[in-house]
Amino acid sequence: MRVLLFLLPSLLMAQAPAPKAAPAPAKSPAKSAKSAAPASSTAAKAKAPAPAGALTTDDQKTIYAVGLSMAQSLSSLSLSAAEIEIVKRALSDSAAGKPAIKLEEWQPKINAFAQSRSVRVAAQEKIRSKAFLDKAVTEPGATKTSSGLVYRELTPGSGPSPKATDKVKVNYKGTLVNGTEFDSSYKRGQPAEFPLNGVIPCWTEGVQKMKVGGKSQLVCPSEIAYGDQGRPSIPGGATLIFEIELLGITP
Repeated sequence: MRVLLFLLPSLLMAQAPAPKAAPAPAKSPAKSAKSAAPASSTAAKAKAPAPAGALTTDDQKTIYAVGLSMAQSLSSLSLSAAEIEIVKRALSDSAAGKPAIKLEEWQPKINAFAQSRSVRVAAQEKIRSKAFLDKAVTEPGATKTSSGLVYRELTPGSGPSPKATDKVKVNYKGTLVNGTEFDSSYKRGQPAEFPLNGVIPCWTEGVQKMKVGGKSQLVCPSEIAYGDQGRPSIPGGATLIFEIELLGITP
């Protein structure tokens, strides 16, 4: 409950439209050839001021990153543009010491509201995901297991396959059905290592089908991924697509 209240300020940072640049002043028409004086060398060398709202210091950029992180956490509420305006009004009213309602009266309702919105978001996400899952099954070489996992080998491996109790070393990237990338060991610049029975069920099942040196695609419905709860960068009910390279196994 307190987390939601703490996160609300992000909407001002992450959702507010960027300030529009001021139009350049119109040039006065020259009255005569003599009236058009050349600009001074000092003026020519002067740097243009930073545009309004520009992030110029490390502190400003860090604070902005905090706002983006907060907005990500609030994504499960699926706030409309009109609802975001209400949040902005609440922040302004609170800063002015003139809230329109009593917080202690309405704060107990926040968790129920968040839960109902999460359920709605998950249902919508599952509808979007179904078309992707149906298409993924028809890809050449794709197989669907009883859990709903759609497995497709991209590059065959020649080494052994891991067991669920093994620790594996992998490179991977994860995307949503709309192509948004939410995680990548490639971008971090180093492979990931973890016990295969300590990750989402989709990985535990799918990576056991691989051989060291191979690369595969796992399409994971939410039931064997992060469920209806999701994660800050993953909506509840989301189907996830992983491309995984199995680099090694540690028994």
